Amino acid sequence: MVQWLTNVDWLEIGRACWDTLVMVGVSLFFVVLLGLPLGVALFLTGKRQLLEQPLVYAVLSFVVNLLRSVPFVILLIVMIPVTVVLVGTSLGVPGAIPPLVVGGAPLFARLVEAALREVDRGIVEATQAMGATVPQIVFGALLPEALPGILAGVTVTSITLVSYAAMSGVIGGGGLGDLAIRFGYQRFQTDVMVITVALLVVLVQLLQMLGDRLVLRFSRR
Repeated sequence: MVQWLTNVDWLEIGRACWDTLVMVGVSLFFVVLLGLPLGVALFLTGKRQLLEQPLVYAVLSFVVNLLRSVPFVILLIVMIPVTVVLVGTSLGVPGAIPPLVVGGAPLFARLVEAALREVDRGIVEATQAMGATVPQIVFGALLPEALPGILAGVTVTSITLVSYAAMSGVIGGGGLGDLAIRFGYQRFQTDVMVITVALLVVLVQLLQMLGDRLVLRFSRR
């Protein structure tokens, strides 16, 4: 067992862990930045909502469903030309971030929409009765009330991005997935494969625990 562990290049594994954290962290920032307003727009333009617009909702919903229906491995390949234009390369950590954002933002938008639908309509109606504008209702009532659900959505999305980041190794995206493919699969180093899988499991568990704590904290009234 000791010999098995000493044969592993721990420096390489450390770099791969850092690359995975960077990919997930940066992409999650942009996913929330893009997905939150998209989710709010889906909610507001939906049926019997404040800004009901069936056509706008249908278009937004179609785009979100279209992006969500494309398998991430295919999305990685399809987006290579766009990724090269945006960041100058389709390889490594920078090359993986644009597909991660495009793959994660629609998911998060749907989770935000679902969280907003869970808000008691009585709160919205009471705010309307006080003469509040739509932005005041969104920022003063809807988002604060839906915050626990949105945080739960962030948790789910971050875990999904971990799996997507691992899949990006198929096209040389860097991180633990790339390490598992190059060493664990192509060079038949089972020890590297086992360690990378274990590290991904630990990362997912830590993200879930952190997300649960945040949801619990902001759910207290």
